[in-house]
Amino acid sequence: MKLKLSTLVAQARGGRVVRTPFVDGDEIDRRLLQDDDLRFVLAGGFPDARRVVLTLYPAHIPEVDSGVSVLRVTPGPGPAWDLQDFGVQLRRLGLPEDQLGDVREERGSFLVAATGKAAPTLAALTELGGREVAVEEVGEAAGRGAKTREVVVPSMRVDVVGAKGFGVSRAYFQQGIDGGKVRLNGALARASSDIKEGDSLSAEGLGRIDFKRVVSETRQGNFKVELEVHR
Repeated sequence: MKLKLSTLVAQARGGRVVRTPFVDGDEIDRRLLQDDDLRFVLAGGFPDARRVVLTLYPAHIPEVDSGVSVLRVTPGPGPAWDLQDFGVQLRRLGLPEDQLGDVREERGSFLVAATGKAAPTLAALTELGGREVAVEEVGEAAGRGAKTREVVVPSMRVDVVGAKGFGVSRAYFQQGIDGGKVRLNGALARASSDIKEGDSLSAEGLGRIDFKRVVSETRQGNFKVELEVHR
């Protein structure tokens, strides 16, 4: 991935908009993306997606879309499918694996992140596994949306900022870190790691925090920080 990413960076510097298929987020070396001449979008359809699509483009282009759609697939009458059953039926469609991202179950329906030709193929489905299905496109991101919050924290440690940003106890958030469910910029996070402006912190089941900026330092030595919380 590092060699390919270097090639994509060079192409974007040359004026092109370039995009990967779905890849594991922890395979992306974000240090290669820190370039004033470039912008990038990382999207997986879900705030805490493990598989993501990276889009790189020159800084003079104001904005590009993420290239990711999320579709809700609802099976018709018949035996209930669990996530494994649905995955089997999905694979039988023969869609390229790198055009399919995370799949989530939601109250009897299934949310599928897709890119490329897989997205319109899924959107056109009327039958899957011999059963009728209804398909609805729910946009580029699934969840309750994003909210900007200002919180006061005593330090920039991942466990401190994460717990405060998501509104959970530090002990609870620490359990997620210990269980490998928390990632900082796509890599497994450590509680003692510092988070800084531009970093992204995702927690399975909670969502994603984008660290926007340090607003101010209080007289007590704490920090007021601005976070964008995606759920």
